[in-house]
This record gives sequence, C-alpha cells and structure tokens, in this order.
Amino acid sequence: MTSPLASMIAEHADIEKRLADPDLHNDPSVARELTRRYAELATPVDLARQLESVEGDLEAARELAEQDVSFRDEVVALEESLVELNGRLRAYLVPVDPDDSRDAILEVKAGAGGEESALFAGDLLRMYLRYAERRGWRTQVLDANPSDLGGYRDVSVAVKARGSAAPGHGVFGRLRFEGGVHRVQRVPVTESAGRIHTSAAGVLVLPEAADVDVEVDPNDLRIDVFRSSGPGGQSVNTTDSAVRITHLPTGVVVSCQNEKSQLQNKESAMRILRARLLAAAREKADSEAAAARASQVRTVDRSEKIRTYNFPENRISDHRINYKAHNLEQVLDGDLDSLIDALTEADQATRMAGSP
Repeated sequence: MTSPLASMIAEHADIEKRLADPDLHNDPSVARELTRRYAELATPVDLARQLESVEGDLEAARELAEQDVSFRDEVVALEESLVELNGRLRAYLVPVDPDDSRDAILEVKAGAGGEESALFAGDLLRMYLRYAERRGWRTQVLDANPSDLGGYRDVSVAVKARGSAAPGHGVFGRLRFEGGVHRVQRVPVTESAGRIHTSAAGVLVLPEAADVDVEVDPNDLRIDVFRSSGPGGQSVNTTDSAVRITHLPTGVVVSCQNEKSQLQNKESAMRILRARLLAAAREKADSEAAAARASQVRTVDRSEKIRTYNFPENRISDHRINYKAHNLEQVLDGDLDSLIDALTEADQATRMAGSP
C-alpha cells in the first residue's frame, strides 16, 4: 500500500506536469484549484526532501563517529533535527478535512438574553474581525441586522485569506471549531441592580463554496426584493434594495439588506446560499461531516454551550477540551490563537488515533 507521504509526493509531481501544460489554463477555475493544491503540497514535499537529506547525513556521521569521537556532536545535532522534521511533517500527514484550506462564511446570531444577547453577538463579531486582522485576512460584512443598542440580532461575514495556507491553517481550518453556542456571564448595561446575567449567541462557520463546487439552477430560485428595515440612512429605506433568495428544492432561505445596491445584496445572498448548500451536500455525502456540523449551533440555547465568557472572573472556558484561561479581555480583542491551537491539537490527536 502506498504511504500517505509517497502519495503526496506523487500528486505534487503530477500537478507540476499539468501546470506546465499551456492548455490547462484555458479553464481558469481548474488552473486555480490545481495551483492552490500545488502550493498546499509544497511544504510537506520540501520537508520530506529535507528529512531524506538529514537521514543520509546522519548515517554518514554515525559511521564517522565510530572512527573519530569528534563527530559525536554532529550525530546528536542531526538526531535532534530528525526529530524536529518528523514532528513538523507528521502534522501534514494527519487526515484533514479537505475544506480546511477554504475561505469561510461566519454567521453570528443573538439568542437567549434579549438585547444583552445582541450586544454579546456584537462582541463576538468584533472578536472575529480583530482575529482576522491579526492573521492578515480580509473580511466583508455580507449582511447585518443591528439591534437598538448597537449589537446584532444576526450578522454574516465573509473571511478570506491572502494567498495559500498550510493544511489546517486556512480560514475555515482555523475557525471551524468556533461553531456552536457561546455563553456570556456578566452584568448587562441594561441591569440597574448590578446582577450578573447569563445569555447566549450562536456562531456558525461554513466553508465558502466556489461556483464549481455548487451548481445552482436559476430555475430553482425564487428571488424577492423588499425594503431594508434596519439602520442605514434615508436612501436605504426608500428603495427596494433588500433581496431574499429561496432555494426551492431544499427550502433554504437567505436574505441580505446590508448594501444599498440590489445587485450587491443579491451577490452576497448567493455567496451565503452556496456555502449553505455545500455544507448540506457534505452532510449528506459524509457522515463524519454531518457529525462535525451537528457539533455546531442548532438552537441558540444556553444549555448547548461550547464556551463560556465569564466577565467577573476574567475567565474563558472551552467545555469541549476543558480549556480555561484568565485572559478574557485579550481573547475578545482577537487573541484567539492559543485557544484555537489547543482545539486543533485535540482534534489532530483524535484524527491520529483514528488513522491506520
């Protein structure tokens, strides 16, 4: 049986040959996908070559050390390098979700807790926008339904990486574990007696679908236009710029009213629709994907929490991996890497345990 590493090296070589064929670029979508995959494979292939070179050097150094003790330090250094390279390469050989290198659409919805929940949804949105800024990602608010006090009843954001990412380090690969119910414990701004309240907001993370991933028949769509209802100025509320798209075969409904242009709202709604249809197709085709999505938010109920943000104790707790840290302010400012790294490592350990 061919090893995963040998398969990656062979795939890298095959893509290199295909990219050299001028005719390939007659189909830009295929060329883009192959270029992305080629870049994705570049690091593990390079690590494999380094590993082979170090193994050769180590064998030679050991032979020389038998004749001359001065080579023993070189043997130790090469053995340490071998361990380090093996560790780095192993991360690339862990089975990964093929969607991990994709961009993502992130949705935040207020839940139990009324206006306080909407304010917390706004806090989560700002946290993810700041995290994206730290990672050098681009963000675009596709649709937003603000609340009266400056929070959000619901908001959808597209998050895109700049360039290719290593496996597990694409936008979806980094944000996928954020899907679920987030609970907050704090004194709301609306609370005059200073009592601590508990409320919740739901986060849903979807891999963004390309046109080639999901074919949408225009005849399967019902498109309605209506007047925007949220804040946005006089001109927004006097034109039928908001768009609602219904995918008739599945019943999926997406509404967008964030832009003044009906065309822009339609384009944003189609991006969200494709992402939802892709996720639904993954669920149907792959039971593992269905289980992963089921772990995300179903109903914004405090009892289904994945994480708690406790303001009085300055504590953040992720209940899936028993993670606790007292740096709530930094986390809400977008310092999420330590938490996401812990979730990723736990997931990798599970995948490694289940791989042959």
